[in-house]
Amino acid sequence: MSASFLSIDPGTRRVWLDARNPGFFENPNRSYAELHASTPTFFWEQQQQWFFAGYDHVNSLLRDKRFGRQILHITSREALGWPEPPAHTRHFDKAEEWSLLELEPPEHTRLRTLVNRAFVSRHVEKMSGDITDLANRLIDGFEADGKVELLSRFADIIPVTMIARMIGIPDEMGPQLLKWSHDYVGMYMFKRSRADEEAADRSAREFADYLRGIIAERRAAPREDLLSQMIHTRHRDQFLTEDELISTTIVLLNAGHEATVHQLGNSVRIILESGFDPSTLFADAATTERTVEECLRICAPVHIFQRYCLEPCEIDGVCLKRGDKIGLILAAANLDGRKFPDPLTFRPERNDGANLSFGAGIHFCIGAPLARLELNIVLPLLFHRLRGMKLASTPRVKDVYHFHGLERLDLVW
Repeated sequence: MSASFLSIDPGTRRVWLDARNPGFFENPNRSYAELHASTPTFFWEQQQQWFFAGYDHVNSLLRDKRFGRQILHITSREALGWPEPPAHTRHFDKAEEWSLLELEPPEHTRLRTLVNRAFVSRHVEKMSGDITDLANRLIDGFEADGKVELLSRFADIIPVTMIARMIGIPDEMGPQLLKWSHDYVGMYMFKRSRADEEAADRSAREFADYLRGIIAERRAAPREDLLSQMIHTRHRDQFLTEDELISTTIVLLNAGHEATVHQLGNSVRIILESGFDPSTLFADAATTERTVEECLRICAPVHIFQRYCLEPCEIDGVCLKRGDKIGLILAAANLDGRKFPDPLTFRPERNDGANLSFGAGIHFCIGAPLARLELNIVLPLLFHRLRGMKLASTPRVKDVYHFHGLERLDLVW
């Protein structure tokens, strides 16, 4: 089985897949379907590591304590044969040092416990009014035009504004936060270049410098926000250090909006292309929730979560040693026909179980309740206020794999 960008050898489970080819990144679901049909566990030649796409494997490996987001807590670079980290990413590496996404217990448990209470559903739901007000105000700004580029005028703004408010950062910082975040997440893309690394490092330094000033202000004059809570709350008789505060705040800001922007655009597109009547998709809270979950399943914004093997083991016939890195393709797991029948079809009435778009296990996305709330409020509001909305042109997908989002989304009504 092969295409200009994909070649699969089921016998050896070797896959040649060009992630930069538009044939792949514009519609990765088709390639995932081919992988499921041939070899959902495979060695990706370009990445030189094993990947898992089956739902059961991805779901279990996300929870498997034999794998972790870091490995230097149990061994050394020398033992693994790793070189020293490059100097040109030292500010980025420093900002990631205490990231919730990169830590394992006990440090992960300590930091997550401190911030988790702010993201539980009952607390997040208090933001419903602010989300609704902001969405209505933004729509007021373009409704009479009969057209809009939805990402820049709407989708970019809502998630970054709401997570910034939650943490305690002024609304006017939104555009700067977006720039820092876009540069920062460039480190996780398959197209990463030296220029991307330097941009990420520069933005990490600027981001951290800005946060030091805000942290100093909140130390002197606490407010009713998450940053003040993190600064002034003890956990096991310890306060967070400044480095821990910076890493945690950066990951919350980035994770709290970057994927949601992609998901808003992806969801509007899939709904408009599905042929479903939006009034039936958003008839009530229950149908809205099912529609949102189906959008998350079929057009997830984050496709891969990587983990290190912490001890020798065998998974699906693949022998792994300590230090090996594996890739878990969340978006492909959502398309496993053994879990989700007719997986490439948008079926909002599904009741097949949970998708893995937010991950699972101890690194389950801490911002999931906020993202789900935003989607459940904003999507029905858009389709209710902009009746007759349709695509003005075929949307262009960004070359940013392993994220999945649009360059722009032009709509008319």
